Amino acid sequence: MNMNDTNVTVSIVTHNSDKIFLSLDSLIETLGEDQTIQIRIFDNASEADYRKHLESYLAYPFIKIIFHEENKGFGFGHNANLLGTDGYGIIFNPDIILSENHLKEMTNHLAEQPECGLLAPKILNEDGTTQYLIRNHLNVFDYMLRFIPFKFVKKLFAKRLAKFECRDLPDDQDSLVRMISGSFMVADLAKFNEIDGFDERYFMYFEDNDLCRKMEQAGYKAVYSPQFTVVHLYERGAVKSRKLFFIFLQSMRKYFQKWGWQFF
Repeated sequence: MNMNDTNVTVSIVTHNSDKIFLSLDSLIETLGEDQTIQIRIFDNASEADYRKHLESYLAYPFIKIIFHEENKGFGFGHNANLLGTDGYGIIFNPDIILSENHLKEMTNHLAEQPECGLLAPKILNEDGTTQYLIRNHLNVFDYMLRFIPFKFVKKLFAKRLAKFECRDLPDDQDSLVRMISGSFMVADLAKFNEIDGFDERYFMYFEDNDLCRKMEQAGYKAVYSPQFTVVHLYERGAVKSRKLFFIFLQSMRKYFQKWGWQFF
């Protein structure tokens, strides 16, 4: 089969995300005449006015929207969009901006590496700097270190943080890594279905790390391909919101209880 004929589904999960309309407009403009890529949006019980605005995008024949009456979380929504679907899925945060249409190139690149189930591009801030979201290990100390507001503490552990954030990965070649970010990832849907997608016990946070561990457990790898880039309008909600930080801690506990506690 010609790879251009392969099904590619962009999966977006939202709950009143104020960035999604900017993100969708950018995505639609970038896709241009290429309407072979399907966009599936799962709305997690957003407000009525928000849903009405979303409905206007149904004018595009390549967009489908599921309006769910209860907010069941990130993984639940992506599973609803992607489980039972073939080809390749692109897990796409509602705050991702594309400047170029490299989606098919990313899926083709993943298809050329049958030992891999997931691919991550380089994820950038609006100013073009890199968001260091790749992980090769997780432990409680390094995760909590990122939330400490004191710069002198972070400076004290700068080398440790750099290692935790995989800052030494080359920019000119692929790297096989253990964990990539759910803000944007390309998934081989045959493998995604084989492992039953995301663990829906996570409402949000850590479900992407968990998915990568499940892929690894099934014998598949994740590849970081920095020749592809996307922009992520990152807000670090768990730092700003007490409620989100509590959800973050709950998910952290679920993750380490499932995969084994590592404190350092």
